[in-house]
Amino acid sequence: MRSRQDAVPQAGALSGVRDAPVKTVVEDGLAAIVSPVPLPEFGEEMLTENLNDLGWLEAVARAHQRVIDEAFERGPVVPLRLCTIYETDEGVRGLLREDGRRFGELLDALDGREEWSVKLFVDPDRLEDEAAGPDGEEAPEEQLGAGGAYLAKRKADRYVRQAADRLAGEIAEEVHARLQDWASDATVGRPQNPELSGHTGQMLLNGAYLVESDRSERFGQLVEELQGRYSGLGARLEISGPWPPYNFISER
Repeated sequence: MRSRQDAVPQAGALSGVRDAPVKTVVEDGLAAIVSPVPLPEFGEEMLTENLNDLGWLEAVARAHQRVIDEAFERGPVVPLRLCTIYETDEGVRGLLREDGRRFGELLDALDGREEWSVKLFVDPDRLEDEAAGPDGEEAPEEQLGAGGAYLAKRKADRYVRQAADRLAGEIAEEVHARLQDWASDATVGRPQNPELSGHTGQMLLNGAYLVESDRSERFGQLVEELQGRYSGLGARLEISGPWPPYNFISER
């Protein structure tokens, strides 16, 4: 990760991956926060295998995140990808020299801003109930016949699903638009797999919002207001943060 030289944690104050001591590599007013890792475990061939081991990956990711969070409390940071590896300190210094201008621009753009995650979920059954509206009178089966009644029900069910999908899209667009207007920047990711994230309901929005630190409290209040507006439709908004600005690094 890259940070301003005066905003990094003190050397030795933190432990990194595999509890190795954290240090800084400084060049041209920028500091890279690094820790050594064992080559047999993090060499190219073994690393590919380890990244497919969820237990190994979780332990390394937690250590990586812990250091980033500590640095983020002191000032803007540019988080790098997990397992960004250089063989020597000079290689890290070379990166700071070559990309120093780009890192400086990023740090300036991110200074005083925080990333907040907002996820929007709905209960599909409640949404379909809302889309269906009041129960209408159906023609009796003796008039339509068994086959006609079946086809009529299929048609009605298809109409309700389509109406529910339209309503879901409108809710997601409205929520994102309101939050985006309040944020300095915003991006939308793919809905998460419920089997991996453990969430219930259908995820309609997986948004990340870059918010000025002094506006973050009002941003949280806006999320609560939107929750109140759409809760009657079975919608649920979840906010988390502040996070280091992962989602606003790669795009830049």
